[in-house]
Amino acid sequence: MVDLKGKAIKIFSGTANRQLSEKIAKYVGLPLGRMFVDYFPDGEIHVRCLENVRGRDVFVIQPTFSPADNLMELLIMIDALKRASANTIAAVVPFFGYARQDRKTKSREPISAKLVANLITTAGADRVMSVDLHAGQIQGFFDIPMDNLTAMLILADYIREKNIENPVVVSPDVGGVARATEFARRVPRSTQAIFVKRRLGPEEVETSSLIGEVDGKSVIFVDDAIHTGNTIISATEEVFKKGAKEVYVCATHGIFAKNSLEKFEKAPIREIIITDTIPVEERNHLPAKVEVLSVAPLIGEAIKRVFLHESISALFEKD
Repeated sequence: MVDLKGKAIKIFSGTANRQLSEKIAKYVGLPLGRMFVDYFPDGEIHVRCLENVRGRDVFVIQPTFSPADNLMELLIMIDALKRASANTIAAVVPFFGYARQDRKTKSREPISAKLVANLITTAGADRVMSVDLHAGQIQGFFDIPMDNLTAMLILADYIREKNIENPVVVSPDVGGVARATEFARRVPRSTQAIFVKRRLGPEEVETSSLIGEVDGKSVIFVDDAIHTGNTIISATEEVFKKGAKEVYVCATHGIFAKNSLEKFEKAPIREIIITDTIPVEERNHLPAKVEVLSVAPLIGEAIKRVFLHESISALFEKD
């Protein structure tokens, strides 16, 4: 393990997921930098860096899930560090908010993912790092280096250790096929299937057809995030109708909006495996079927490699 103590590197955390930031800092072998974050009486965010960062390479960890204050806090922290003469600033965004709006599907709609990319760049970030973007093309929205890490290897390793019989890895939509393929490559003797769906609105999805065989098999749904859970629960009902033996769900980001956890608790799903990119354990009472894995080693190793100018892609080339 490379000792980074005494090196020109500092790691700071926003308030959105400090637990994950502490795990990442521990993996890297450094204490979290001191950053004061408070609110003015009118609700505006006030940030002040309490350490000297002049000439340092700085990493700021802050996921940008709802509310929008999390995004605003990230932008203000970046600006504070830029004005404090940090050498470089890397925004580490474990969950990249507004990523679903990565293109116009109807007239007069925004491309919010591009807007957020512009905001982070304009604030002063020199590099951005995230985990399992909703769409890979969001990397192209940035005019600075953007690393899209993947937690699929962590999730796949967990499933592989279970030695599930006759597994079939299923993507709930066409956009997730590449993600599911990478996952399936890590699960021995697995086959693949895909749902073709049609989105009717922000919260309403119509699943139209399943391509692939699930009869008598253990279905493993793989997705980047769980929002309301409607897609996965609908797909679960469909695969059971087609003879599936059991269902597992693997997703990087456990958002669990509205009453989705209640729906999952009642759904005939054996296990739901997510990561700690979002502090779901702190915000919700999790059903026993939900397992949370940590991405701290993944992000921590990426931070070390960026600072030491080593390859990040090598992290995902291991068999």
